[in-house]
Amino acid sequence: MTESILRKRIGIEVQVDEFLNLVSEAGLLCQNGMSAYFRGDTAAFAEALETIQETEHKGDFLRRDIEKNLYRKTLIPESRGDVMRLLEDMDALLDRFTGLLWQFEIEQPEISAEFHESFGELLHYSVEAVEAMVRSCRAFFKNINEVADHIHKVSFWEKESDKVSTRLQKAIFGQSELDLSRKMHVRFFAKMVDRLADDAEDVSDRLNIYVIKRML
Repeated sequence: MTESILRKRIGIEVQVDEFLNLVSEAGLLCQNGMSAYFRGDTAAFAEALETIQETEHKGDFLRRDIEKNLYRKTLIPESRGDVMRLLEDMDALLDRFTGLLWQFEIEQPEISAEFHESFGELLHYSVEAVEAMVRSCRAFFKNINEVADHIHKVSFWEKESDKVSTRLQKAIFGQSELDLSRKMHVRFFAKMVDRLADDAEDVSDRLNIYVIKRML
């Protein structure tokens, strides 16, 4: 049962690794971009946005290529549906990182400096949740017995994210000098960041089911 799900199909294993690397990199780029936005460093923010878009495009191309190879080479027919869904879910997480930076670019939210640290902490926990999901995926493809060693951390980071999100939203709505529309705008961005961890946990729930099916 420790055999790779891809049964040593080295080419596809390398592609899956490269794809998961891109998901990890998107989280780091998103952190860099949000940090630059809060510093008012427009050049660094623009660079992070451009780079994360390139990462997203590479991820889309690589995921489609992996999926084509799975069909053309008729690999793992018994698990192909689960693998395809898992790759699409991970691609959606990558897209969410890109979407978050785009939303900053489009809406240019005015977020008071006193909230910056909490936003950074919230994004850090969300990125950790996605990173734990990436490690869980790697285990699923390489050694299914190791998935449980990583997957519980997704839930841990999601709970930490929830705590910060709740604290941050209370602080936002406790600001008497902010009008309601401004509070709601800032809260919208807090929810966007928190949503990353929620989505990672949803993917981990589905991965748990895929693992159970493989173990039967």
